[in-house]
Amino acid sequence: MVNNLFKELSELPEVESIALGGSRSGDNYDEKSDYDVYLYCTAPVSEAVRKTILEKYCTRMEIGNHYWEYEDNCTLNNGIDIDILYRNIEDFTNEIASVVEQYCPHNGYTTCMWHNLLTCKVIYDENGRLQKMKDRFNTPYPKQLKRNIIERNMNLLSGTMPSYDYQIAKALKRNDRVSVNHRTAAFMESYFDVIFALNERTHPGEKRLVSLCRQNCKILPNHFEENINTLFDDLMTNPDNVKADIEKIVKELRTVVGEIDGF
Repeated sequence: MVNNLFKELSELPEVESIALGGSRSGDNYDEKSDYDVYLYCTAPVSEAVRKTILEKYCTRMEIGNHYWEYEDNCTLNNGIDIDILYRNIEDFTNEIASVVEQYCPHNGYTTCMWHNLLTCKVIYDENGRLQKMKDRFNTPYPKQLKRNIIERNMNLLSGTMPSYDYQIAKALKRNDRVSVNHRTAAFMESYFDVIFALNERTHPGEKRLVSLCRQNCKILPNHFEENINTLFDDLMTNPDNVKADIEKIVKELRTVVGEIDGF
């Protein structure tokens, strides 16, 4: 069924390449794992055309969601969810180039799209452009990118007026739990961006980050998992301790950053 769907999608004139991402792109999946499918297009595919194809294979369809990327979120006839994301191939190439070749850091998640490209499984590639893109960006982690990510995100964590620890402290004084939660989530985004950059690893996304760091990162702050668990426990039950928890996490991270040449 899925192969037939991929075949129909590949026959659309706007579709140049199709890739499979997430757990389905590797060996760590089972029969219930969702499908993350990326269509690299030279022009938009009409929603009517997509719906005509997808309704043959899906019991539920949400066509044209645009909360993050532009995508169709569906459930296949066998009950497995499938997300089909539509990307302009030129725009995507430029986005990866800005990170890998121009060393532009983000506020967290800097190398996620690079990771997505490197780890995806090519299903269809009419002109070989997706594979050429994978080959182009299959390069050692740039030292300048590493430096830029660490500098930007360490400044966001602490030490500047807009830094997250400062914002969290102010929100705690106001007893504004929504703001505390919001800024703490942003704090963790920058925290993990620094850790993956320190280890010269591309960022795998938002899921299972603690376990993935344990598996794949040789450089970790002392009490890494313990400090994270303490922070989130205190957010729920002991908010008076959160400021100290944040300070400890930043201190341990600064220690390992300081041990790296050039920092």
